[in-house]
Amino acid sequence: MIDPTKPDLRRQLRAARRAHVAAQPDAIRALLFHRPPAPVVGRIAPDAVIGLYHAGPFEAPAHGYARFFHDAGHTIALPHFTARDAAMTFRRHDDPYSESDLALGPFGMMQPRVAAEALIPDVLFVPLIGFTAARDRLGQGGGHYDRWLAEHPEVQAIGLAWDVQLCDALPTEPHDRTLDAVITPTRIYGQL
Repeated sequence: MIDPTKPDLRRQLRAARRAHVAAQPDAIRALLFHRPPAPVVGRIAPDAVIGLYHAGPFEAPAHGYARFFHDAGHTIALPHFTARDAAMTFRRHDDPYSESDLALGPFGMMQPRVAAEALIPDVLFVPLIGFTAARDRLGQGGGHYDRWLAEHPEVQAIGLAWDVQLCDALPTEPHDRTLDAVITPTRIYGQL
């Protein structure tokens, strides 16, 4: 049996994620990822800058976490790209309720405006396509998070995922960083 390639895995996992999210009633989906689990919150310093992402339609939502950490007094940062071929940076996000401080970025995702303050998160919640119980991560394929995390190895990286995204194994490369933890609606993988 031939192991699937990363592009094949991404196609399979995106389809599984799409079906999983579509099968959930809206009322249930609204409750999931509403706030971070207490063991995670307890390990985050009160003055930590929290990096999050503006989730696509089938990604594990991060807006509940943005509101929670904002209300707890944390500074929130979201990814920002000046162009499709530019490095990912993080900029301040001050309005997680109405998102009035966001604009459409080059990848078609909402991001802070260019004038927003540049920040380096202390804790970064990352999206993913697939993960393992050992906290290996399969991302979108652009390498943006891998490169950013390689430049900031001290940053605590926590994945957000649906349970259906769990894989027995993933192909990894030397530049792939193991996440500190992965949070799903039913479990926390890893030790914070």
